[in-house]
Amino acid sequence: MISKKKLPLAFWIFIGLAVGVVAGLILMNVPDGAGIDVAKNYIKPWGDIFLNLLKFVVVPIVLFSIASGVISMKDISKVGAIGGKTVVYYMCTTAFAVVLALILANVATSVGLFHTLDTTDLSYTPPEGQSIMTVIVNIFPSNAVKPLVDATMLQVIVISLFLGFGILLAGEKGLVAAQIVDSFNEVFMKIMDLIIKLSPIGVACLICPVVAENGPMILRDLVAVLALAYVGYILHALIVYSSTVKLLGGVSPLEFFKGMAPAMMMAFSSASSVGALPFNLECTERLGARREVASFVLPLGATINMDGTAIYQGVCAVFIATAYGVSLSLGDMVTIVLTATLASIGTAGVPGAGMVMLAMVLQSVGLPIEGIALVAGIDRVFDMGRTTVNITGDAACALIVSKMEDRKEARTRAVRG
Repeated sequence: MISKKKLPLAFWIFIGLAVGVVAGLILMNVPDGAGIDVAKNYIKPWGDIFLNLLKFVVVPIVLFSIASGVISMKDISKVGAIGGKTVVYYMCTTAFAVVLALILANVATSVGLFHTLDTTDLSYTPPEGQSIMTVIVNIFPSNAVKPLVDATMLQVIVISLFLGFGILLAGEKGLVAAQIVDSFNEVFMKIMDLIIKLSPIGVACLICPVVAENGPMILRDLVAVLALAYVGYILHALIVYSSTVKLLGGVSPLEFFKGMAPAMMMAFSSASSVGALPFNLECTERLGARREVASFVLPLGATINMDGTAIYQGVCAVFIATAYGVSLSLGDMVTIVLTATLASIGTAGVPGAGMVMLAMVLQSVGLPIEGIALVAGIDRVFDMGRTTVNITGDAACALIVSKMEDRKEARTRAVRG
């Protein structure tokens, strides 16, 4: 008997994405906004349920997978080495992303794509900012339960690291705790698999209201800045991720992007790095990343690696400066690069977080925060692309660090042999 080959999850997610887009375009054209109401009130809630399920499983997955990864490494110094490589990669790629965005935006300005606009009626209430020291202090939890309830990801990561370190240091007395952590990790991975099977429906229900609400706006306003941001997203992925996974990870770029398709489509439709995390874990493991490395690198990246967001900030900063008739100096450009790179640490991987970072970037070079009102109307469309880039960068890092660890262990075995 000939067994039928199952179609891959990426295919069904793509079908869900296409169905959602088509449904959104149809509902967008229903008279008197009735179609948009249907999309918002009856279709979007199902997408929200799917996103809620993903968010429900993310905290226990991060908590137990990182702790399990630390335990499996059996050496605290090894955790530090992997963490160091991860942070260096994230910071370098984020800085490159901002530089690329500024180059593209300045070229766009010089050829007349960006213009000075009437900004007299603009108003925007900035979100409450935090100093760098406040961000650092807030990384460390004062309560063991609250970060898990609030899904404060950096604090959850710290808790899971200390849990793993404590079990390692406890030696034989920590064996039972290690088995419990490993068991819970496996249980929540299975729960994640069940939720992921619903992803085609979830993706369709998430993308439909976005298309229905923003379709006319996308065609009418800010086409240049939106297109430029997406050019930056694509170039960054093709230049940085293709070259690094090939040179440092030994993985074909085509194989990498093909393997990442389900996670990228989930990130695009949900605009949530945290929501796409379960997909990212599964995709990177299939591409050859070690589970203990991916379990550490990906949750950290979902919180501090914001390459796509950095591109968005660079493009929008120049666009807003041009709209106000302000010419940014080389010093301003350097300030934007540094601010955007550092601001990425501690920004939550949830929809809309890039707006908070953009406010910080504008403040750093003295641009009016009210300028955010120019792009706020279609921020969700920016967010979909930048989230896709963010999670792809996380995956590239997980693969590269895994391969580097493999080579390091191979050299150690060769020396001992």
